[in-house]
Amino acid sequence: MDHVGGAVPLAESLDERRHLLDVACRALGGRVAAERVVDEAYRRWYHLTDPERVRMTAPRAWLTRVVEEACLTPPAAPWAEEEWESRTPRVPYGEDAEPVEWARLRRRVLRARPAPAARQHEITGAVGQACTDQDGPRLRALLASDATAFFDSGGKIRALTRPVRGDEQVARSLLVLLAGQRRVTLRTGSVNGRTGLVVRCDDRVAAVIALDIADSLVLRVWAILNPDKLRSWNGPSPG
Repeated sequence: MDHVGGAVPLAESLDERRHLLDVACRALGGRVAAERVVDEAYRRWYHLTDPERVRMTAPRAWLTRVVEEACLTPPAAPWAEEEWESRTPRVPYGEDAEPVEWARLRRRVLRARPAPAARQHEITGAVGQACTDQDGPRLRALLASDATAFFDSGGKIRALTRPVRGDEQVARSLLVLLAGQRRVTLRTGSVNGRTGLVVRCDDRVAAVIALDIADSLVLRVWAILNPDKLRSWNGPSPG
């Protein structure tokens, strides 16, 4: 089930999506059709209200049932899918979530003293090590008190849908996301031209994390979890 206000370990989310794809592939016989059905299931998940999702005791079972029912339903006319998408709320993450908050954070970064590249690399590595060690106090010490984290799942896996604010909350959400050291590994790497964190789960890139650092503290965390946006990191999808 969900953890820490809706945060879900990355390995758990990926296992869930693989399970749903397996269910759909067995029923439909093709991965392209299966992907469409699974994406629709997640759209319906995010169409639920926040309280409905929080009360859900078995999200994976609910999603499986949605997928199984969709596989038994004849394909709808092309306009039906477009109508559904137009009625489905956008998953609130990143810049589009709260423009006022985005502007405030941007001003905060501009006012802060940028850390030299070497220092940014050092802090990014320290963040990755603290996450690997599941060391909450050390991770919090690297975050600004008003740090904010954004999680871009693209509505393709279960993940936090709203920005997380405050050093304690950001640290907790990252530790939950990156739990499971036996399967999840973090390495520093180039992300958008700067040092970031590349997260692998079972030898595939499952997330990339960029950090905005100033005054020797992390101000913002950008976690890209959307499988579509990570395809270039992994090459062609299997199967």
